[in-house]
Amino acid sequence: MRELTMARPDTVRGARARWLRRAVMLLPLALGACGYNTIQSLDETAAKSQKEIEVQLQRRADLIPNLVATVKGFAAQESNIFIAVAKAQQGLTGALARPGGANPSELATANDNLSRAVLPMMTLVTSYPKLSSDAQFLKLQDELTGTENRVAVSRTDYNNAVNEYNAYIRKFPAVMTAKVLGSKPREYFEVTDASKRAAPTVDFTPPAASAPAAPAPAAKP
Repeated sequence: MRELTMARPDTVRGARARWLRRAVMLLPLALGACGYNTIQSLDETAAKSQKEIEVQLQRRADLIPNLVATVKGFAAQESNIFIAVAKAQQGLTGALARPGGANPSELATANDNLSRAVLPMMTLVTSYPKLSSDAQFLKLQDELTGTENRVAVSRTDYNNAVNEYNAYIRKFPAVMTAKVLGSKPREYFEVTDASKRAAPTVDFTPPAASAPAAPAPAAKP
């Protein structure tokens, strides 16, 4: 009787194998239901977008020294402007090389500081007309403008990706999965100092000529 009631070893192994196969088949469904796969996908998209910003910012930082050298050839006496640009450029490269990875808000602030430092240098064309016709200056100016446009596009893509990711990990049941994984909201690529959020502007309009002085009234006889 004992032999009849005991399960055969091969039967037990078969039951375990079937259970494992079912568990493996159900695992993707379980991971999808709890939001694990979506969290990983959204986080990866945001990470790739941040890398694209960093590539464009590095290109911008690499263009600055050549641009400064070119402008110096026409306006060497504007040392204060060049020192400010060099300091801001070092700030951006330092933010890009930050140990542990670049911080998006720090990058945004460093990039904004560089934009504000470069503006006075670019407006020197109004004081040095030969600079505005220099082929090397025009080439670098076009490259810098193109890079800045790509930075703007990359910034939009990144912030959209971060917005989607941050919104998703706040929803149930993804919020529970995010806590288990240690997934935290990502920072946006934006200037955190409210006083610096207004975009700097450039005015290339030459100053208006002063009106000639009115002639003195004639003396009465």
